Amino acid sequence: MRAARLIKMVLLLQSRPSMTAAELARELEVSERTITRDALALSEAGVPVYADRGRTGGYRLIGGYRTRLTGLARSEAEALFLSGVPGALRDMGLDDAASAARLKVSAALLPSLRDAPVSAAQRFHLDAPGWYQEPETPELLPALAEAVWDDRLVSARYRRGEVEVDRELAPYGLVLKAGVWYLCARAEEAAFRVYRVDRFTAVALGDDRFVRDEEFDLPGFWEERAAEFARSLLRTEVVVRLGEAGARWLPRVTDRAAAEDALAAAGPPDAEGRVTVTLRVESEEVAYSQLLQLGPEAEVLEPASLRERFAEAADRMRRLYR
Repeated sequence: MRAARLIKMVLLLQSRPSMTAAELARELEVSERTITRDALALSEAGVPVYADRGRTGGYRLIGGYRTRLTGLARSEAEALFLSGVPGALRDMGLDDAASAARLKVSAALLPSLRDAPVSAAQRFHLDAPGWYQEPETPELLPALAEAVWDDRLVSARYRRGEVEVDRELAPYGLVLKAGVWYLCARAEEAAFRVYRVDRFTAVALGDDRFVRDEEFDLPGFWEERAAEFARSLLRTEVVVRLGEAGARWLPRVTDRAAAEDALAAAGPPDAEGRVTVTLRVESEEVAYSQLLQLGPEAEVLEPASLRERFAEAADRMRRLYR
């Protein structure tokens, strides 16, 4: 819709000193000719959009113009109040700041949208921790959160196994994964690493600030490291013969990526309609607990020790249900 595009154009120009027609066209996914027409329409509506001519020219707002949030639709306003994670903000010591921000946004909304915070809260709630575990807030999380926000260097003591090591860290970001907090940080000029926040035993914020690498992408970095970590756990291979239902259920009971890779590399079904796959697993013990869920839809072929264990389990089950 054109109205939504015009509002987005104004917000883009508010956030930057100026933008070329090509940049605006790319952001708004329209042609440069459409940008020219939209700029004229905004100017006629009283929005002070100014066009600088020439090769280095572009569009900008003059006179310190700022728009209020009167262009938000109800769905947009409600989504805005879903963007925070209340428990996580509280753990980092940012609940007061978040509350103040929500009040300011509420005050800027049209009267017809003032109930958006309540409407969103009544319909959606994020419970980050997993089942069967009591979430604990690491004692040093607020200090690390403050360092992350201020780009402050920290001197920290970190527990690795039975020993503690001292580290000088540039803390780039915090991640909450299944109720556990992680810090993504760089030690001096070394590569970025991930630290569990509950393993820090001491944190001291320094007076110096570090220069943030603007190319660092926290979501992308975390996704890559999480995938590497998951792959690093899969150190053992098992060969399994699967029935049709077993092949369908395999991604539900084992690592999904490993199961999909195994199925993709499998050959054609045999005369009984079963496929043989080589599956990467964490260990024989884990494979036993996972594949046992498939019952007669999975026949372990290798290693021999795991096959013997399944044969014993099948014999015990046969005697139990005889």
